[in-house]
Parts: sequence; structure tokens; C-alpha cells
Amino acid sequence: MPYLVDFTEVSTVGLESSPVAEALAGLRANEARYITNKYGHAFSVVPADEAPEVIDRVARILAERDLVIASRPLEATEFEAGGIRFSYVFYESGLALNVMYTLEAGGKRAVGFKLSEGMDVPQELAAKFKFARQRSKLAGEIRGSFFVIKGEY
Repeated sequence: MPYLVDFTEVSTVGLESSPVAEALAGLRANEARYITNKYGHAFSVVPADEAPEVIDRVARILAERDLVIASRPLEATEFEAGGIRFSYVFYESGLALNVMYTLEAGGKRAVGFKLSEGMDVPQELAAKFKFARQRSKLAGEIRGSFFVIKGEY
């Protein structure tokens, strides 16, 4: 059952098992606000077990960098907006991962990692990425990093 993410009333629905559920809910709401404002797309998520194709696609892309996320995925979504295929996975640890894959040949394609306030950098990412900090009214302090996708997916 899809859950439409509300960025005016932040809710932990679907994220309750995360030790940083409040911060992860704020991060999810922050992403929803960005997508809604920039692309006019209503941001909704489903439980990860209802989106195995999204989880598998993200795992194949992460394999480019020999990455496997150790945390359990809680929610996922995939949609097209503005000529870009977006995939999002929200993990129990507080990690939010997004894939931006421009459909037009030669367009921008990248994987972004955002860490919820209060979580440690996951061990699988710590040695490979540096994380920049930004402030968000919805999510508090967000630490983020990314890598450019080289393959075709």
C-alpha cells in the first residue's frame, strides 16, 4: 500500500523500527518536498518487500563500486519526472539512498547517500566517501555524498 509522504506534517509511518526514526522521517519529508516543488510529483513510498525490483536495481548499481548496504531496507519508491528516473530506498539505519538516472543519453546519472541526524556513517561507506553537511528545517543536519554512475541500467 503506497504511503504519500507529507512534508508539512512529518510522520514516522513505516520507519518506526529505525533507531533514528524521527530524523529519517524528516529526511524522507525533505526529499518529498524537493521532488514535489521541483518536479510537481507527489512523493509516495511502499514497504521494501513490495518493491523488490527497485531494491534489486539499486543493488546492481551499487555493485559498480563493490558496495552492499548492510542495513535492512524499510521503504522504496521509483518514478519518472522531468526526464529522470528516480529510485529511493530508506534503510533502517537512517540511510536514505537515491538514484538519479537521466533517461536521455549522456545525461547526469548518480547515486546519492544521505545520513539521518544521529546515525553513524555506515562501515561500508566510511572508507570510500567523504560526507558534506547541510541543514534542513525538516531533517536537521544531513550528511551527504554521491558517486557518478558509469554503467547502463
